Amino acid sequence: MSRIGKRPVPVPSNVTATVSGQEIKVKGPKGELSFTVPEQIKMEKTDDGIQLTPNDDSKLARSMWGMTRTMIANLVKGVTDGFTKTLEIQGVGYRAAMKGKDLQLNIGFSHDVVHPIPTGLDVKVGGAKQEIVTVTGIDKQLVGQFAANVRASRPPEPYQGKGIRYQGEYIFRKEGKKK
Repeated sequence: MSRIGKRPVPVPSNVTATVSGQEIKVKGPKGELSFTVPEQIKMEKTDDGIQLTPNDDSKLARSMWGMTRTMIANLVKGVTDGFTKTLEIQGVGYRAAMKGKDLQLNIGFSHDVVHPIPTGLDVKVGGAKQEIVTVTGIDKQLVGQFAANVRASRPPEPYQGKGIRYQGEYIFRKEGKKK
């Protein structure tokens, strides 16, 4: 039994959830999102919220049960509060800037690294030296993937800690060579 899947997904009063077959559409103050539930899971709208149950006792159905409940909970949280990821850029001369609808990173290469911002995301650059990048949106997967792509352009290195990291991320530091 999935302990996560057993709980219904609560739907706040300012959010409308529409269930039609295997598709759910969630509309809230920040926007509208939809998700197609796998055919191994049965979904129904109740007074408590959206209740999910597996169609059979197969391993695939049980593994999809908790994941599907979490995906629907992320839809509801996205249209009410939204998701935010904050990145820090550390290094001498490393900085970020907005250039039109693109994020331009100056991170120690001979060229600037440019990331086009997908629709549905809001990216802000701040800090005293333009070293804080904040990614905001209603789709958790889109926010996380864009932040991961930006971090991957210069991941933090273990010797001096230079690079792009998530805010609050701990980087394991190594000691350099000894004479």
